[in-house]
Amino acid sequence: MRRKIVVLLIIIVCFLLQTTVFQALAFASISPNLLVVVVSAFGFMRGRKEGMWIGLCCGLLLDLFYGSLLGFYGLVYMYVGYLNGLFRKRFFPDDIKLPLILITASDLFCNLIVYLFQFFMRGRFQFGYYLLHIIVPELVYTILVTVFLYFGILKINQKLERMEKRSARKFV
Repeated sequence: MRRKIVVLLIIIVCFLLQTTVFQALAFASISPNLLVVVVSAFGFMRGRKEGMWIGLCCGLLLDLFYGSLLGFYGLVYMYVGYLNGLFRKRFFPDDIKLPLILITASDLFCNLIVYLFQFFMRGRFQFGYYLLHIIVPELVYTILVTVFLYFGILKINQKLERMEKRSARKFV
């Protein structure tokens, strides 16, 4: 129960930061995607199932406040969490290369899916413009923020795991 409350707080804080503070700090109206960082991080730290649920929650939060189609971001983020959960066995807390690669791929995946279904399907074929002016700047900004945010999420996850192990020993 404690883990669920802490994860919910992390999601809410990152959503609020993404939609308020980082909107004010946007470069050329581009802000980092903190929810992709949260979904990806918990996906490869905790596994497919938890990554999928956290992705669904983050996506539905975006759908409720900013989406034009309810469930679109929920589905995209759910897949991101699930796919990142496939790398749980290759995750080592000391190594930042895998998280950076996975978060980069996740952000790229999300932006390509958004382009495909929200722009391309409506006849807007300027992929080069979208790539250079939206996808790449957001990707760079997200990676810069990831370096700091990831370690905070990692420390919180490690503390929660230690607390869960301690409470599990009491019952054994």
